[in-house]
Amino acid sequence: MKKFICSVCGYIYDEAAGIPDRGIEPGTKWEELPPDWVCPLCGAPKSAFREKKEEGAKAVSQEPAGKSGEGGGEELRELSFGELSAVCSNLAKGCEKQYLAEEMELFLQLAGYFKAKAAPADRENTGELLAMVSKDLETEYPQAESAAEESGDRGARRALVWSGKVTRMLEVLLERYENEQGAFLEHTKVFVCDICGFIYIGDEAPAICPVCKVPSLKIMEVQRR
Repeated sequence: MKKFICSVCGYIYDEAAGIPDRGIEPGTKWEELPPDWVCPLCGAPKSAFREKKEEGAKAVSQEPAGKSGEGGGEELRELSFGELSAVCSNLAKGCEKQYLAEEMELFLQLAGYFKAKAAPADRENTGELLAMVSKDLETEYPQAESAAEESGDRGARRALVWSGKVTRMLEVLLERYENEQGAFLEHTKVFVCDICGFIYIGDEAPAICPVCKVPSLKIMEVQRR
């Protein structure tokens, strides 16, 4: 029998074992699971799972990922106010984790300034956002991972693992929103991990973050506007 692994949190569904405490009997094949079945840990749908290959069977790409500057990458461009706000907000979060209170406050002020100048977000433009997220997963992350591996930067590799999983979950959520629209978020809550950015849709936050493993006290509910 086969095993399938969640690309977001690493949970493994074993056909031989099933999930008896959730009503899935041992021997239940992957294709026999309901179409709306989701990962018991992170809530990712079946589309986020991949068949788990035996050790040693991992395919190796014959063509190395491109390096920065090769192949005519994107031209430098001016960041929008919204992008500048996001950058400053992330820098503030980094300062908080390093106990740099003064620097954190200054970056938060900059984030607020740029946010106030930003144009309202286009709520209907989820298709373009989904395309950008998919491009990151298909090309940008492999290139960044290759560079981190080549330089031996363990910190960058760890950050890429976390952010890659979070981005895969974001792709899944955007796809669901594209299909279900407003009904997707009715009668449920949205939670975000304050450490790694993992997004969870459900009635209650998970006991621990499926990505970075911090406890639920670090998983904050996003207040609706």
